[in-house]
Amino acid sequence: MSDLTPFPIAARWPAQYPDRIQLYSFPTPNGVKVSIALEELDLPYEAHAINIGKNESWTPEFLALNPNGKIPAIIDPNGPGGKPLALSESGAILIYLAEKTGRLIPSDRARHYETIQWVFFQMASVGPMFGQLGFFHKFAGREIADKRPLERYRDESRRLLGVLDKRLEGRKWIMDDDYTIADISLLGWVRNLIGFYDAGDLVGFKSFENVAAWLERGLARPAVQAGLNIPARS
Repeated sequence: MSDLTPFPIAARWPAQYPDRIQLYSFPTPNGVKVSIALEELDLPYEAHAINIGKNESWTPEFLALNPNGKIPAIIDPNGPGGKPLALSESGAILIYLAEKTGRLIPSDRARHYETIQWVFFQMASVGPMFGQLGFFHKFAGREIADKRPLERYRDESRRLLGVLDKRLEGRKWIMDDDYTIADISLLGWVRNLIGFYDAGDLVGFKSFENVAAWLERGLARPAVQAGLNIPARS
C-alpha cells in the first residue's frame, strides 16, 4: 500500500486508490492535457477535481504540492526508484508520463527532442497568447475601451496558428505519423479558442485548414473525448 501521508493534499482530497497516479486538476486546456495523456496511455489513475472557480488551487494543501497555484499536478506513488514523485506544470507532467511509459514520444533522440520543442511551443506561446485573447475577447477585458491589447493578442494568435498550420502541412500529426504529447499539449487550447472563447471568426480560423483538419482528427480520438471531461465538473 502506497503511503501518501507526507503530502498534505492527500488529507484534503483523500485517495481511494493510493497505488494509482493521483491527478489534481480541472477541465481547462491545461488541465485536460494530463487527463488525455493518462487516458491515451491507459495508466491507472484517480482524478480529484480542484475547483479553480472556488480558488481551491490556492489552498495551503494544493500550494504544498504546487507553489505556483496552478492546475494540474500529480503524485505518482511509483515514481523513479519506486519512490513517490510529485510534479506540477502540465508540460513537465506530459514529458514525465511519456518517458515513464516509452509512449507518445519518439524513441529516436532527435525526434524525441523535437517533440519536446513543440510541447514548449504550446507552453511558452500558444497557451499564454490564447488565454490572453480569451480574456480580452470573452471575459472582463472586453469592457476595456482601449482595444489595442485585444488586437495585439489577436494578431499574435493568428501568427501562432500560422506557424502550426505550416507545420501540419502534409502531416497527419505534429510529428508526421506519430501522435505524441505535442498534439495533446495543443488540442485543448485550439479547441478552446474556437469553442469556449468563441474567437474563431476573430482570428480567421477557417483559413487555417491544416489546423482545422488536425483538430478534427484529434477530437475524434476516444481518449481525447474522455479526457476533456476529467475530472468532472461538480
